[in-house]
Amino acid sequence: MRIREAREDDWPQIWPVFRETVVAGETYAYDPDMSSEEARAMWLTPPPGATVVAMADDGLLGTAKMGPNRPGRGSHVGTASFMVSSEARGRGVGRALAEHVVDWHREHGFRGIQFNAVVETNVVALRLWRSLGFEVVGTVPGAFAHPTEGYVGLHVMYLPLV
Repeated sequence: MRIREAREDDWPQIWPVFRETVVAGETYAYDPDMSSEEARAMWLTPPPGATVVAMADDGLLGTAKMGPNRPGRGSHVGTASFMVSSEARGRGVGRALAEHVVDWHREHGFRGIQFNAVVETNVVALRLWRSLGFEVVGTVPGAFAHPTEGYVGLHVMYLPLV
């Protein structure tokens, strides 16, 4: 597996992973009827952020986007979002992307990373983030309409980098 910056011509491989993840409705509050063009505009992050892809010989395994969580006086804290193809889950893709994102934020001088909305039922992601040192700093009860669990909380998670 290799992780590299995403290019515009990667979108045809990113889109099915994005669509599958969003339509499942378990981890992102994005509109499942979003068009490919709307999704591309949201996911392919311009500088000062970046989008990366995890690639293998058999194609795209996953993707992540990262950059400042807020503009201006909040731009010293980063954020990120991740999506892994269902076929690639359990192969270490999420961990590799997460470690890449943490390193990227350190290299770019961010003081911390804040995840704004980690669905509390996403136990695989929570285990990964905690293993990397992220902590839940707050939870918004019932903020996410999960398709099978009903209204569940969204965690705000934070990792200090300095």
